[in-house]
Amino acid sequence: MGARVAGSVLLRHLAPRMSGSAPPPPGAAAAVTRPLVAGGGEGGAAVWVRLLSTSAAAEKEEPAAQKGEAAASKENTASTVAGKVEATRAAGEGANIVESSYWGIAPSKLVNKDGVEWKWSCFRPWETYSPDTTIDLKKHHKPRVLLDKVAYWTVKSMRVPTDIFFQRRYGCRAMMLETVAAVPGMVGGMLLHLRSLRRFEHSGGWIRALLEEAENERMHLMTFMEVAKPRWYERALVLTVQGVFFNAYFLGYLLSPKLAHRIVGYLEEEAIHSYTEYLKDIEAGKIENVPAPPIAIDYWRLPADATLKDVVVVVRADEAHHRDVNHFASDVHFQGMELKDTPAPLDYH
Repeated sequence: MGARVAGSVLLRHLAPRMSGSAPPPPGAAAAVTRPLVAGGGEGGAAVWVRLLSTSAAAEKEEPAAQKGEAAASKENTASTVAGKVEATRAAGEGANIVESSYWGIAPSKLVNKDGVEWKWSCFRPWETYSPDTTIDLKKHHKPRVLLDKVAYWTVKSMRVPTDIFFQRRYGCRAMMLETVAAVPGMVGGMLLHLRSLRRFEHSGGWIRALLEEAENERMHLMTFMEVAKPRWYERALVLTVQGVFFNAYFLGYLLSPKLAHRIVGYLEEEAIHSYTEYLKDIEAGKIENVPAPPIAIDYWRLPADATLKDVVVVVRADEAHHRDVNHFASDVHFQGMELKDTPAPLDYH
């Protein structure tokens, strides 16, 4: 467009001279025609042809530029479409592939001893075990001193409302029992952890031992959740009992760890009794001996055809081991020592 404007301005000034209507001043003709062309009167024609060729070239350059831009746009569009198609194909092929997060944490792929992919995220294959079911279930710590008697009768008084509420519904009773039994290990481990930080000292492995106990009791609860579905009022009762027991045990452990551990020891004795009654009802046919939940089979390494009776047997064995650990911890305190002075019974199953 700039070439056209320049050509029109130049023609407007040269038109009178090209038409010959106005005679040029003397000596001016040579000055004008000489720079244009050496042909004298043919200079106007040469200028006209040159302007037309310049204008035509400019008109040809514009469509060429537009065509180039269109071609580039098409090429970019084609590459974008190809990229989307490739991404879609890759997403379809790797739909089941989970990429690691921004923080570099990728989900681990584990297998059990048979080479089957591990399906549980709440515990790992190396955390499973086969409990010793030959443990003595009749062991009992006879209360002799005042603190022992306080612990013993406290637990006995707690059993009365439990018997009234649940009667012989041992599935729901076990579920309630485990919501309470999982509290002491967590509270004791937490307080020992804080003490270790305050005093800059080791715990003798007792932090880990108590937290393992709490986790084991929680796995009992996860198992019985598959057997007995709690009703809404039972859930409300769990919420109330847990809130009261947690705060009471927290204060009790701060005041007297030996009393707190003795109470748990007697609680575990009552748990052994409850699971023994549970087994009696299963064997008598009063409670259906249903197949064991898959989580129980993997956690306790039970056979594939294990039943509810097998689950109750291993859970009862766990409670017997917890009984021994807590009575032992209380005895350590009664001897005037701290738990850190005696190695913890880790992996005591």
